[in-house]
Amino acid sequence: MKQVLEERIVVNRQLEDCFEYLRDFSTIEQWDPGVYRAEKRTPGAAQNGTEYVLTLKLPLGQRAAMRYVQQSTRENSEIILQGLGEDISALDSLRFDALGPSCTAIHYRAELKLLSLSAVTKLAIKPILKRVGKQAATGLYHALCNNNPPTPRTFTERLSDRLIAPKALSFGKRGYLNMPNKAHSHRMDGKVVLITGPTAGLGLAAACELSRLGATLVLLGRDQEKLHSAKQKICAFSGGSPSSITIFHADFSELQETAKAAEYIAERHHHIDVVINNAGAILPERQENRDGLEHTIAVNLLSPLLLIDLLQTRLTSKSRVINVVSGGLYLQGLDVNDIQFSNRPFSGTKAYASAKRALLTMTELLSKTREFHLFAMHPGWAATPGVAKSLPGFQKRMQNQLRDARMGADTMIWLASNPALNSTASGQFWFDRRPQISDILPGTAVNSADQQRLAHWIDNILSHYRKNN
Repeated sequence: MKQVLEERIVVNRQLEDCFEYLRDFSTIEQWDPGVYRAEKRTPGAAQNGTEYVLTLKLPLGQRAAMRYVQQSTRENSEIILQGLGEDISALDSLRFDALGPSCTAIHYRAELKLLSLSAVTKLAIKPILKRVGKQAATGLYHALCNNNPPTPRTFTERLSDRLIAPKALSFGKRGYLNMPNKAHSHRMDGKVVLITGPTAGLGLAAACELSRLGATLVLLGRDQEKLHSAKQKICAFSGGSPSSITIFHADFSELQETAKAAEYIAERHHHIDVVINNAGAILPERQENRDGLEHTIAVNLLSPLLLIDLLQTRLTSKSRVINVVSGGLYLQGLDVNDIQFSNRPFSGTKAYASAKRALLTMTELLSKTREFHLFAMHPGWAATPGVAKSLPGFQKRMQNQLRDARMGADTMIWLASNPALNSTASGQFWFDRRPQISDILPGTAVNSADQQRLAHWIDNILSHYRKNN
């Protein structure tokens, strides 16, 4: 049985933007609610012959794979793909027409052939397929009109925010999948994005997507071999040119190395549009670096702040700094008298959460005095190599609920690319593209006196590296 689905949407976007977003068909996972995951299996830029594998959502929580191959591409005009699944084949086409300088019509057509199904099943499935087609068209419309600021939180959401158990339920993949809009459709051509910790997990996922959006990337990590490998993976995913990615080496546990890296980056790049402080570490035992600073504090707090401090001259009023923190800070307050765990039993997870709490506090403080915008975000519970290494028990218990790295990185990509964000959003704490409260449990809020003491302590430490740099 042959079923033809046809939909047309009109969006207030330039034709070239629409075409670039849909050129890589794996973006379908961002706008089609019937697609759980879409992967481009052919490395490099999307073109004729590029292969994709889609994981489709089925009733009762079931999933099915479908393979697509890009058959024809007419630049800024039409994309045609052939799909094949176990019981279905498809010929999909996307046609683009400019209705004005910033207005585009997109015509979507799918010829579906249902295979190996009974006549009754084929008859019953026809209205379902039509509904799925309309939902996909609606999703695409919202993906390309995704330039609105976040909506205010409802009373129910604010109440849930105050209860740690309901709040934590959204940290897994279910929270991400329930988001109404998952698209990243705003181009970043000409924008320079610096990402720390880009060789795996959240950092690599963010780097891949930002490269697909056209950003020029600056990768800062501690392992040269892994940095070069990450560069290859990013280019394979996005089709971007290797010349659009530069690599710098630094061990964030040593602030002198961070300072040197900032100097080299400033020499190479005269402006930086986005800094994503993603690098992090959880250690099982207390360690100190060459300067006597506890490693967890150095990596997760001091180096990120030193980096943006030394790159201030490269940041403009439109630049954005995104500090990646952790949902673990909800359970942890801040002891300013012993932030380095010098006089109390050391706990790697507590030290990590404390450092992230301090980074969030400094994000809020600095946003009041800096011209550029600062944001803090947490990724939820994500399955990353860092979590597997540092929290193997947690990973094992929660493996069916954890987000993958791309889900966890979503908000940092959105904060980096969404043009609708303005100065009123600066200094806020974000999760799943919405501002959040950070002090649910008693004793976790940082009062103004402790904020100033923290800022003074950090400034004293960083001053040594400003002078020596």
